[in-house]
Order: sequence, then C-alpha cells, then structure tokens
Amino acid sequence: MRTFPALLTGLLGCFLLSLPGCAYTTGSVISSRYQTIFVQPFANNIDYLNQDQRKIYIPGLETKIRNAVVDRFIFDGNLKIADQAGADLVLQGQVLSFERGDLRLTDDEDVKEYRLTVTLALTLWDPVNEKVVWQEPAFSGDTTYYVSGALAKSEESAIADALVDVARRVVARTIEDW
Repeated sequence: MRTFPALLTGLLGCFLLSLPGCAYTTGSVISSRYQTIFVQPFANNIDYLNQDQRKIYIPGLETKIRNAVVDRFIFDGNLKIADQAGADLVLQGQVLSFERGDLRLTDDEDVKEYRLTVTLALTLWDPVNEKVVWQEPAFSGDTTYYVSGALAKSEESAIADALVDVARRVVARTIEDW
C-alpha cells in the first residue's frame, strides 16, 4: 500500500514536468537579421526656461546618456555597436527632461529622499527597410537617493544610477521588445 502513493506522486511529477513552460523569456526576441546597432548622438531638448518643473541642468547630459546606452548594448551583447553606414538598426533619441522631485520629507519638511527621473523620446529605425521598428515618445528611467543617513549618496552618484537605469530599459525595450 505504501508504494501506491509514491507511484502516484512519481506519475504526477512526470506529468507536471511534461507540461509546456510559460511563454515568458528573458532572452532576445529581436529578429536574427538584426546584428548591429548605431546609437546616434542624442539631442538635448530640455526646456530649462519652464519654471513649473524641477529640471536640473547637467552639462553634457545627452552625451552621458548616449554613452550609458552604448555601454549597456556592449554589456548585453545581443547587438554589436557599429557605425551608421553599416548598422542594421539606428537608435535616435532626444532628452526631454531630467527632473529631481521630493520623495520623502522629514517631520521638519526637509527633504530626506529625492527621485531623479530622465525622460527620452526614442525611435528605433531599420535603415535597410526604411521603417520604424518601434517608437517611444516619453520613455523614462529613474532612481531614488537619500541625502543623509546610512543610505545617503551624492547626487552625482544618483545621476549615474539614473542613467544606468534608463540605458538598461532602452536595451531591454530593443532586445526583449517590451
């Protein structure tokens, strides 16, 4: 009698293992004909004169974002960086905003934690077929940081984290087509 439950458990286990897995994947789903990408220099279209938003000025921000995106494509390895003439894909981008907002305040209304958000307009272009692969009019990445305490970090370090986050998201959007 004791072997029947073990046999039943074994059969149930085999049945469950034979079921197809879910469709979720973290691998590349981009077409195999795309092997290379060129990331154009980004344009900085931040409206610094609009005082309604908490935009911060960072010299060379558009270059830093492009470099972060290129570095992330190199790290990912699914697409090789190429010059524009030989690239299968071209990524075009504009920096729309880079904002710092209060996230947490102390009891005295002092800022304890900030959120940095970078927003881009992006277009992935297939120059061979002359078509847009995807387009994002307001694509963002962010990070948070404390200004004091054990978890504090400098704003410069937080800016670097925000750029890494947006670059990671750009590559994921390109490679995983999310």
